[in-house]
Amino acid sequence: MNFLMALIINGPIKSFCYRRLQYLSNKFQMHVLLNEMKELAAQKKVPHRDFYNIRKVDTHIHASSCMNQKHLLRFIKRAMKKHLDEIVHVEKGKEQTLKEVFETMNLTAYDLSVDTLDVHADRNTFHRFDKFNAKYNPIGESILREIFIKTDNRVSGKYFAHIIKEVMADLEESKYQNAELRLSIYGRSRDEWDKLARWAVSHRVHSNNVRWLVQVPRLFDIYRTKKQLANFQEMLENIFLPLYEATIHPAQHPELHLFLEHVDGFDSVDDESKPEHHIFNLDSPLPGNWVEEDNPPYSYYLYYMYANMTVLNHLRRKRGFHTFVLRPHCGEAGPIHHLVSGFMVSENISHGLLLRKVSGEGVPGGVGGVVGSPLPCCAPQAPVLQYLYYLAQIGIAMSPLSNNSLFLSYHRNPLPEYLSRGLMVSLSTDDPLQFHFTKEPLMEEYSIATQVWKLSSCDMCELARNSVLMSGFSHKVRPNPSFLILQLACSQFPFAPISQFLFPIPPFAQPPSQFPFVRIAPFPS
Repeated sequence: MNFLMALIINGPIKSFCYRRLQYLSNKFQMHVLLNEMKELAAQKKVPHRDFYNIRKVDTHIHASSCMNQKHLLRFIKRAMKKHLDEIVHVEKGKEQTLKEVFETMNLTAYDLSVDTLDVHADRNTFHRFDKFNAKYNPIGESILREIFIKTDNRVSGKYFAHIIKEVMADLEESKYQNAELRLSIYGRSRDEWDKLARWAVSHRVHSNNVRWLVQVPRLFDIYRTKKQLANFQEMLENIFLPLYEATIHPAQHPELHLFLEHVDGFDSVDDESKPEHHIFNLDSPLPGNWVEEDNPPYSYYLYYMYANMTVLNHLRRKRGFHTFVLRPHCGEAGPIHHLVSGFMVSENISHGLLLRKVSGEGVPGGVGGVVGSPLPCCAPQAPVLQYLYYLAQIGIAMSPLSNNSLFLSYHRNPLPEYLSRGLMVSLSTDDPLQFHFTKEPLMEEYSIATQVWKLSSCDMCELARNSVLMSGFSHKVRPNPSFLILQLACSQFPFAPISQFLFPIPPFAQPPSQFPFVRIAPFPS
């Protein structure tokens, strides 16, 4: 990491990378001027296929908010009519029915509305991650979140399973939309994996249009304060030991083994803007010795997740099972070393906003807040890291509507700039419950992006193609001709941005250990 941190502030390298990025942008503009009409004509010659019937994958969406607010409202009203007397919660040792829960809130099904639900992000959530997290609680009541959008509760996650299956049915009806839903494993206890797998298998929460990712919230400090964990090693063991056991003895964990066949990889989630009081280096305590109540830094989490996944992937490959990749939230906020860590160990990242302007100004201790670092602060514009992401073609799942409500206004989002320079970017929804209004949130993202940034149909298809290549869907699914329509339409134009990246379907199923820390790719011609 120190090598990369020194690299991104090196003057000659910054100048070189800046010029190469400018060259890529200008090359794209030249292509648009010379070939836009030819490109459109070539697309029209492709029979049957257009933007609506090519595959699109929502590569960043959380299962607990994958429905829109109207969908959740209707589901809650149906549950109140059909299951009013079902016991759904235990409060201080006393069982409560759904009717009693709503009576304590002085609400009936008739009283509920989208405004009453109050789950949509608004202007008050901008740069307020705490208020955004509170939006996950319908009507501001955490008890409703537990009942309706949790997998482990008094009703064994029945309501959550039903609403997820309704979302899956909508995806299957649309036929050409797929999603990679994220479910949470917290690392507080060893039986979390078995409970999650039992929920998925017993309720038959499965669709050919959906794959799973498992997100691990970076909440060790909270668990340690509550005495739920003795050290960070215990959290790692709770996350990974059940996976080793299910890999070595699948017959003893049939539900978990079956569930893992539909899991693509891991995500690391939390508010990146939280201050970090420790820097991960050779002097950092080992996980077994991390007993303080401060949260480990972002890079500490990523490194130990990556290290454990590498060993696990070797074991699973030897056993003939599919392997996992690391696809964390990265670069939405926080210091520069988040993006450096993501570059070294991640297959894809989510957000990546700070690649547009990597700054160390105002951060104590030097580059990215590295306390005691001998390196000076970064310049306001540091193109080296963005160019490295371009060379390595690390996928970036971007969610402009989500960013618009939390960290960055829509018109300042760097997605069109990344796309024109050839970075591997895709559109995703993040949290339809908080940010979207329609039944098809992914199409809503594409629609708004196209109108605001005046994207061509070829640009939209390129974003869709990138989402397929970034996804964890099997190779039997991904080489579908409808996925690769853009190759057919653009292959005759040597200056089209997509033609720079025509390559066979990459072996995403291989374990991360097969990729070196610093990835090298050919310079653009």
